[in-house]
Order: sequence, then structure tokens, then C-alpha cells
Amino acid sequence: MTRELSVNIAGVIVQNPVTTASGTFGSGREYSEFVDLNKLGAVTVKGVSNVPWKGNNTPRIAETYGGMLNSVGLQNMGVDNFIENDIPFLRQYHTKIIVNVCGHTIEEYCQTVEKLSNADVDLLELNISCPNVTEGGITFGTDIKMVQKVVSEVKRYAKQPLIVKLTPNVTDITEIAKAAVYGGADALSLINTLQGMKIDIHKKKAVLANKIGGFSGPAVKPVAVRMVYQVAKAVNVPIIGMGGICNGEDAIEFIMAGATAVAIGTANFSNPMATIETIEGIQQYMEQYNIKDINEIRGIID
Repeated sequence: MTRELSVNIAGVIVQNPVTTASGTFGSGREYSEFVDLNKLGAVTVKGVSNVPWKGNNTPRIAETYGGMLNSVGLQNMGVDNFIENDIPFLRQYHTKIIVNVCGHTIEEYCQTVEKLSNADVDLLELNISCPNVTEGGITFGTDIKMVQKVVSEVKRYAKQPLIVKLTPNVTDITEIAKAAVYGGADALSLINTLQGMKIDIHKKKAVLANKIGGFSGPAVKPVAVRMVYQVAKAVNVPIIGMGGICNGEDAIEFIMAGATAVAIGTANFSNPMATIETIEGIQQYMEQYNIKDINEIRGIID
């Protein structure tokens, strides 16, 4: 029996519900020798800004129990380089392109989205929630009024559907989600990393140069599933769930909680085949329980 894995993200049909989490897969080049990109529902690329960013000082990666800390700071070559070099590369493959957009100010977000508006990409993901950027970043994503303002301003320039990526570092994520949707978000993605810190007790100093970084990996999954569940009950837009997903069973949890699609992040670093194995795991689950369409189980948890 044929199993239907395709899902609809704000009007864009993707062949299966698995994409990559921004910042963990580059533009896909790094993984293309391990992973057949044709098999992915979408590739969500590393954050793109209006001009090149050099990122934070090193060290900026640290392993922890159940995950990792990163303080990369959204290092990237800028939107012009992305349009010229990365889009043609990705268009070789039968997969949708989601571009993560970052900025320090509303003006920077708008400049980047304006340049992308006529580019050959399928969806935009507005990163208003990265804890690794000193300016902007987390400030935008934790303030209800600012969320609505930045989303509504960016929406004026976006010709593609706009996904807004939410931070978990808030008291009530449903209020942030509602503000994003009210501002014009066509979809939401969550969660971004939690804030974390690691100290080297022998050197008596923080491991990361930036001291505080984004915590991700399997340890954050219960928090992420809970937040996806809450947001799915609070708003009526597609959700891309992420946070500690390593396999098909993890992905099914998010879908049952209300996610339309899922993103694989930290797992890519330890297992380059994590995306493909997750797709296969979803298919196996559907066969085991005779599920014809993946959308049948979305949001089934009361």
C-alpha cells in the first residue's frame, strides 16, 4: 500500500514532513556526499543576513550531557553570495528550499527578505529567536509587541510564505505565537535553542568564549514537544517542530502533538544520515499501524 507522506506548509507542498534545522546543515553541500537531498522534504539553510557576518569568537561549540551548546553567532557569507552560489546548487535537487533569515535590526531583516523576494526559494524562515546574537535576536523573539512589529514589517517585503521561528526562552510561548500570527506569519517553527552554559572547573572559566550559548539535542525534546502541543492548540497555522529529534519515533511525537513537519538539527552532527533514517522511520511506523496518510495523525493528542 502506498503511504502518503506529503504535507502542506502554508500552501507549499513538500514531499515528506522532514527538513533540516537551520545552522546544522549549511546549504546542503556539506551533507550531499552522505545524504541524497532528493529524498528530503525540504532543506532549511543556515541563517542568511543582508551582509556577511563573521560570527562569535571561538571556542563556540561545546558538548554536554544529552546535547550540545553553540555560540556560532550566525556566521554566513551574506544574502548576495547565497543567491549567486547556493540556490543554483540546491535547485539541482527535488527538494524545497527554506531560507532562514537573520538580522540585528528590523531594517536588516527587511533588506534581506527584499533581496530574497524574487529569488527562486520556496519559503522564508524569520529567525527572531537566536540567543547567540548580542544585538536583536532574542530581544525580538521574547517581546510580544516587538514580535508582531518585526513580523508585520518583514511581511511587507516577503513574496514567499513566511515562517517565524520561536524561542523557548519565554514565560508563555503561546502568546508569542499569537503575536507572530497576528503580525502575518504564515507558519511557525519551534523550538529554537534554550539558553545554556558550561564551565570548565579546571580552567575556572566558561567553556564558550561568549559564555552563554544555545542548548540543543535530545535533552530538550520533552520541552519542545510540550511547546509544539501548546502552540498547536493556540493558533491555526502550520508548525514545523524541532528540538532533539533523532529518529522516526521522535518525529511522530511532534506530529501527534500538532506539527505539520519536523526539522532535524543536532542529530546531523553525530549521524549525517539522521534525516534519511527519520523519513524511513516514519514510513515504517505508518506501515506498522496501517496509516495511509501522515496527516491522519497530526494533532491527535487532545
